[in-house]
Amino acid sequence: MMDVKTILVVDDEPRARIGLKKTLDAWAMGTCEILCAASGDEAIELLRQRPVHLILTDIRMPQMSGLQLIEAFAEHKHKPVVIIISAYSEFAYAQKAIKLGVVNYLLKPVSKHKLIEAVEQALAILEERKKSEMLAQMIDHQVIQIQEHIRSSSVREAIQFIHKNLHQPLSLRDVSRHVHLNASYFSVLFKEETDMTFSEYVTRCRIQKAKSLLVATDLSVEEIAESVGYQTAKYFIKVFKEFEGMTPYRFRKQHLKKVEF
Repeated sequence: MMDVKTILVVDDEPRARIGLKKTLDAWAMGTCEILCAASGDEAIELLRQRPVHLILTDIRMPQMSGLQLIEAFAEHKHKPVVIIISAYSEFAYAQKAIKLGVVNYLLKPVSKHKLIEAVEQALAILEERKKSEMLAQMIDHQVIQIQEHIRSSSVREAIQFIHKNLHQPLSLRDVSRHVHLNASYFSVLFKEETDMTFSEYVTRCRIQKAKSLLVATDLSVEEIAESVGYQTAKYFIKVFKEFEGMTPYRFRKQHLKKVEF
């Protein structure tokens, strides 16, 4: 099913509003739904009713300016990206717009080419933001906390070595040799410092990296398995399912849907 994005054009001038919608409808060819609002209040009402991915708003409007509109939905659950379109090249407006997270500032009259280019860039920024938010939610906090509380320089060095070499086979003996410790002693020390076995830590790191690659790249499951140190995709899928309760394929599908909201 095609992912249809919603673009909201906010402008109190009917001619400008209709012109922008016409240009965007012709460009989108059904991939985006183009909505219009004649005021900030009307735009907020639409935002309450449905998700909007991108807003193009004029700055100077009666009752509520474009900047006031942006401030009004700052805490919105699905915060859209914003392009400001203005007949005024006033620095103060542009400066405040940047502080509010506006991704582009276009001056009227806007050419069709510049408008479409700005819209495509804004939608790409939206997708990257959503992916970044999703990746932040996937962080294995146990792994992060371990790294913050390591006292032993040998274990700290071992952890750095593990992260740099997740794409390769990693045995306890290999890593203990790298930090110049006896394998048995290193195993005990690692468990004491991290409250995890060496094997569990490596697996958690590999699964963490795999989740990021599943959401942030188009690599196949087979390619991801190889890039996180598994010799076969079959074994990677088995381990991933044990940790996440679902296959890598299902994980990718579920999380990409969330990115699209």
